[in-house]
Amino acid sequence: MFSWVTNAAQSALSAVAGTAEPIYGPSHLHHVSKQEAENPKYEVLPEDLSWVALDSTCAETQTFYIDTKAGPLIMLQVIYSNVANIHVSAQLNVKVFYPDGKIHWSAKTMDNYAFDEKKRSFGADNFKIELAPDNNSYRIISNLDTETLVDVTITREIPAFKVGKDARTNFGENAANPWGCIRHLFWPKGKAEGTLTVKGEKIDAAGGAVFILALQGMKPHHAASKWNFATFESEHFVAFMMEFTTPPSYGSGIVNVGGVYKDGKLLVGTTKGTFEHTETRLDAETEWQEPTAIKATWVGSSQEDNKTEVVASLESKLENRIDRVDVMAEVPAIIKRIVSGAVGTKPYIYQFRQKGTLKVKIGDQEFSEEGKLFTEATFINNF
Repeated sequence: MFSWVTNAAQSALSAVAGTAEPIYGPSHLHHVSKQEAENPKYEVLPEDLSWVALDSTCAETQTFYIDTKAGPLIMLQVIYSNVANIHVSAQLNVKVFYPDGKIHWSAKTMDNYAFDEKKRSFGADNFKIELAPDNNSYRIISNLDTETLVDVTITREIPAFKVGKDARTNFGENAANPWGCIRHLFWPKGKAEGTLTVKGEKIDAAGGAVFILALQGMKPHHAASKWNFATFESEHFVAFMMEFTTPPSYGSGIVNVGGVYKDGKLLVGTTKGTFEHTETRLDAETEWQEPTAIKATWVGSSQEDNKTEVVASLESKLENRIDRVDVMAEVPAIIKRIVSGAVGTKPYIYQFRQKGTLKVKIGDQEFSEEGKLFTEATFINNF
């Protein structure tokens, strides 16, 4: 999520300049659920893994979260961004959350970057990310930052997940010719191998991994005012959910996608889930209502017979905040001064890593398992 919100801060210039969007209403939001029936198994094809690389304003990311056996949580994020075809750039973000609360952060832009012929791999000076020929693993090698050396391979372990034919929620008067979109694909569970060397200290990256391929094909603050994300893994279950809420310009619509896997197989995919902040507290410094407890709910039909109802819920008190990201602190000073005048735009990301409990009901069968939870709450503006 970080790159999208950073771009939101940068593109908030349009609001200051008087180009904020008018109220189009919900008719201009074309929910990805409308194409859900076109891909009932939520399958991801090899061509879905290609970078889109729009020739218009966009932020496209490949983000890997690695829960290492050694203790640290690692985020690797490759970003391709285009601001009105005026400024096109590529960047690698690396974030390491240490168990003692220390955080290492690295963000380096790339020179001489290029895609391969199928746009499934990507390289630059001192950097490459390669998708294996079988489309089941990525290798990331980076010397962009001499204090943050990366050589990590992430291999998919369970089926990938996509809603509909292209996973897109579209924005505009005409769904067939939209002026913007949001798209997500997921590898809900994988394994990581390799090393990350931070200031000369090697970190064994072996552990569990989650991969998200995302495209935001419009100005981020026009597309969403807030986001929620959660990923969970226990002995028998894997669950994930991504949700965003549009600004009033698109009717404050909610788009939610997610899935639950049991023993390595997709149990249920859905666009009808909910993500609630069941308890909050006012963060006096940011003036946002920081979540202190959450509940995510998945509802749908079992993939096994397409009839049996599946209801899953993940509830957790959020007691281990690992970071609160002030996005404005990460953008250039000139942008910061401009955006400070954009009423209501003050992006923050709250990140949590802890235990959670998933309860699953499959027809008359009930399961409950404790597992590892990573969740983010992102606030962009308070329109």
